[in-house]
Amino acid sequence: MGKASRIRQQSVREKIAAQRAAARRAEIRNRVLIAGGSVVVVLAIVLALVLVKVLNKPSSRGSGSIIPVTGVALPAAVTSNVSSVPPTTLDTVGTGSLSGGLPLSKLSGQPPLTSGGKPEMLYIGAEFCPLCAATRWSMAVALSRFGTLSPLHGIYSTSNDIDPHTATLTFYKSSYSSNYLVFTPVENETVNRTLLQNTTAAQQALWQKYGSSSSGLGYPFIDIGNKYVITGSLFDPAVLKGLSWSQIAAALHNPSSPVAQAVNGAANVITAAICKTANGQPGSVCTSSAVTKASAAL
Repeated sequence: MGKASRIRQQSVREKIAAQRAAARRAEIRNRVLIAGGSVVVVLAIVLALVLVKVLNKPSSRGSGSIIPVTGVALPAAVTSNVSSVPPTTLDTVGTGSLSGGLPLSKLSGQPPLTSGGKPEMLYIGAEFCPLCAATRWSMAVALSRFGTLSPLHGIYSTSNDIDPHTATLTFYKSSYSSNYLVFTPVENETVNRTLLQNTTAAQQALWQKYGSSSSGLGYPFIDIGNKYVITGSLFDPAVLKGLSWSQIAAALHNPSSPVAQAVNGAANVITAAICKTANGQPGSVCTSSAVTKASAAL
């Protein structure tokens, strides 16, 4: 083999070796990039999972019950219509369309239910409950005659029960200010029937004592000063069928409307029970013709 041939073969081998070295360097670089990219992807997934967990972590209160946020803020006009039903309208309605056999009991010989030196009205309900859906409207009207209930939030009762998807209020996270009465609401379950607010041991004892039936504990349960107990809706929720929050609230001001006849009639009965518990105060409310008439239903 001549010298020139040897030089050409050596040059070819050097090129092949250089190409192989370059290929190995490229392969190593690609592996490093792939590994680095995998690490970035893994870190991104971990970070996303952490963020999801943090953002969706439920708050807790009391004994560790899960407290999701429920309800939507209602328009100011709805709040105003509910909280300012004219006394003349309530007097015209009286007991309205209510009939006998109301789920209301008078207690006697029981220690008074009080808080801070005032009579206490305890409500235990559930956001899914259609009977509670009807009752809350009447409670809000009645309570507004003794103080200020705020804020008002709107929900719908469950869609898989009687009187489905009834527009109503929720008392979850509402506050009440009154010179005559303490209102303690407990929305025990959400629209999805999950735990919302726990009852205290004392509240549970009252519920067990006065709200039990052959089918167990039911909603709504209202204890007014331990003098009167309501264990159901005072009227048929069907009267609210298909109506919006705004329509219901507006109808409260028309004494001839079926809504006013039912909701305000029940509100007058609840008002009469509160008056009996709050020593007839305030007199402007407790001596009204509607309350005087409703007292006969107690």
